[in-house]
Amino acid sequence: MSKKTDLILTNAIVLTMDKLLNQYDPGAVVIKDDTIIDAGFSIDIENKYTAKTIFDCKGRVLMPGLINTHTHIPMTLLRGLADDLRLEVWLLGYIMPVEREYVSKEFVKLGTKIGCAELIRTGITCFNDMYYFEEVVAKTTAEIGLRAICSQTVLKFPTPDAHSYEESIELTRGLIERYKNHPLIIPAVAPHAAYTCPPEILKACTDLAVENDIPLHIHISETAEEVENMRKQEGMPVVPYVKKQGLFKAKTIAAHCVHIDEGEMHTLEHSGVGVAHNPSSNLKLASGLAPVKRMLELGLNVGIGTDGTASNNDLDFFEEIRLATFLAKGTSGDPTAVPAVKTLEMATRIGAEALHIGNITGSIEKGKRADLITIDLSTLHNSPHFRHNINGIYSQIVYASKSTDVNDVMVNGKWLMNDKAIPGLDEEDLIKQSQEYAKEIDIFIQKREKSVISKLIAIGGTTEEESFEVQAKVSIKNPIPIIEKIESGELEIIRTRHYHEYDIYFNFAEEEDGNLRFREDHFIEEDGTVSHVRSRLTLIGPSREHQYPQKDVLLSRSRYLAPAGQSLRFYKEYFKPTGEIEIEKDRMRYLVNYEGEKFFINIDELIKPKLGYFLEIKARTWSQIDAEEKSDLIINLIEYLGVSAEEKITKDYLEIVGR
Repeated sequence: MSKKTDLILTNAIVLTMDKLLNQYDPGAVVIKDDTIIDAGFSIDIENKYTAKTIFDCKGRVLMPGLINTHTHIPMTLLRGLADDLRLEVWLLGYIMPVEREYVSKEFVKLGTKIGCAELIRTGITCFNDMYYFEEVVAKTTAEIGLRAICSQTVLKFPTPDAHSYEESIELTRGLIERYKNHPLIIPAVAPHAAYTCPPEILKACTDLAVENDIPLHIHISETAEEVENMRKQEGMPVVPYVKKQGLFKAKTIAAHCVHIDEGEMHTLEHSGVGVAHNPSSNLKLASGLAPVKRMLELGLNVGIGTDGTASNNDLDFFEEIRLATFLAKGTSGDPTAVPAVKTLEMATRIGAEALHIGNITGSIEKGKRADLITIDLSTLHNSPHFRHNINGIYSQIVYASKSTDVNDVMVNGKWLMNDKAIPGLDEEDLIKQSQEYAKEIDIFIQKREKSVISKLIAIGGTTEEESFEVQAKVSIKNPIPIIEKIESGELEIIRTRHYHEYDIYFNFAEEEDGNLRFREDHFIEEDGTVSHVRSRLTLIGPSREHQYPQKDVLLSRSRYLAPAGQSLRFYKEYFKPTGEIEIEKDRMRYLVNYEGEKFFINIDELIKPKLGYFLEIKARTWSQIDAEEKSDLIINLIEYLGVSAEEKITKDYLEIVGR
């Protein structure tokens, strides 16, 4: 007697993508509610089951839906914002400043709708996301009907949805509470990366993931610079560092893993870490080429991801699949490396296992969710068809098929796209709304690009300093008598520092932009060793000489100061100066109290260019009146130190060297 069920999909080339890679042609899949209950040859299925609905697949491929293992789905609204830049310039100079300005719940909802429509059209039934306002991503995705792991981003600095990492953790708790047992959404926590999350954040995220048995989603070893910085700071690469922090106690999903060695691969495999390989993004940002062939050989679960559309710039998974296998072949010099069948496994069953949801989806097997797609192979670009090799059909899909060949998409037993139509999503309206955001962001970027100060503020951490810096300097032959006078006990010395300073001054076409100085201060101890290094940016307004009665001092306006956490190369590419001047000097600095006012006394040896010794005295203030008063005292202090004030120089070092 036939068993009754809800739906039979028949007359298909069924690719189960299970571990045995069973194929049925012509084949059928049986579905009840949201679950696959059987699969086999059509004739056998039709003899065993009757159904309320019989769906004719018309000879198309019927296979598991594709699984995108790493996305930032709302970033569809940032597609094409900034291209052809290095990762750090792209991320810190453009993406994050725009996100701070524009990312909101409404932004995320619209971006998610656009992203989900694009995912459906490329045959993706499940994606692993990491972004802000992730509960909005979860709610919107669930309403559309896709399956997703929704990972709330956690960072050490304020984000569009949280003022602190503790707030981000609380947002994650709320996401877990409301979606823990959802049929489509799996909540997760996403410490962004080891370089943006100190140990206390990594521990808090790990504890949360373990406590609630949810995935932990993180970027690992995306760039060579990330790995090198970790080696310098912690004496080890990224993988052993995060393992030391206990991260792998959780069900970890590691995005990128471009710069890892074989020992690190073993660590990931032994820890059950899933890897998300993002070929297009890694190539476009020149991050490198992940050693996918070796990872697979060692037994790692490696899935394929698109990354965000701001760094890809699309969600076309067929493009991603094809590129993944080509890169493995090209980098290994082995055309047999990662064959088409293995790549399609990465895009389905292995991808699900990398996300720790292989028990739910990724293959056509009894008990798994009905997440399925049909692909039309009867196209000009995919003709003719050879069937002498059982793996030939995998090659057709990987090497010749396009996302436009996806005809139908089902998730959890419900059609999201049927005959290429997606009901419930007005794609024209989504495009229109996205363009409204683009217009606003264009204005923001154009305004910012015209101003050095705006670009400095955009990358964060900028503080406004005293408006006026009053200074004078004198060229000296021998600094020792001056140092002896300073240290004689007659002056109150508040503190003393010894630096070796490396300055790069950026020049700009517009005089009102002033000069931006990138400085590395090497702190020298009494024994001559360097205790630590501090890097800073200082934007100095246009300098000008100001005439005071019977004296000349330099009065400049020092406007903004910012920590310089990135490389010099980053700042060159981000600020795009028209020229630069390099100055190197050794500096003994004294902060003294003279006549009730504080002054900096610098004994400088200019090494590059080699200009000898200078005595420099400075004072800073917010008040121009105060600046005038301090200018008198600077002249007196120069003479007190036994130097003729008549020989003073009213130029900054930048002007002495030559702008």
